[in-house]
Amino acid sequence: MSIVMDATDISRALTRITHEILEKNRDAEQVVILGIPTRGVELAQRIAAKMTEVEGTTIMPGALDVTMYRDDLRLRAPRALEPTNVPEDIDGRTVVLVDDVLMSGRTIRAALDALSELGRPKAVQLAVLVDRGHRELPIRADFVGKNLPTAKTEKVQVRLAEFDGTEDSVQIEGDR
Repeated sequence: MSIVMDATDISRALTRITHEILEKNRDAEQVVILGIPTRGVELAQRIAAKMTEVEGTTIMPGALDVTMYRDDLRLRAPRALEPTNVPEDIDGRTVVLVDDVLMSGRTIRAALDALSELGRPKAVQLAVLVDRGHRELPIRADFVGKNLPTAKTEKVQVRLAEFDGTEDSVQIEGDR
């Protein structure tokens, strides 16, 4: 197991992502930040807090559970549903989906399906802490903390203090 990002690296990456979101979307009040459970929610909360600090206006993050929209429900053990909490009406607004790791693109496809039932956003953007490649669908992140080429046999583990009770880190497990 090797650590590829520590707490300082993660903080810097989230600060950069926050500024990139604000540069791309001039009106922060028209942006809705939605984290994908589990760790995407905590990352969305951190990004929203940094946006609030920079813009001086409160940005409330939300959560979007995609479990029932996944195409692999038959292939995995059942898991508990997480709450979906959308703090603002998404119609005509820019939605930034936030997730910890982007790989195949299937979770994001599920998120787009879930989002379509909530309204019609003006645009949907994607922010991820780690993009590890191996796409199975034509999905690309707009904002990336770190591109991390990996073997499919490796596992990328994001650890966040508020979720895991450990220091923030991104680790790779497996053959390197």
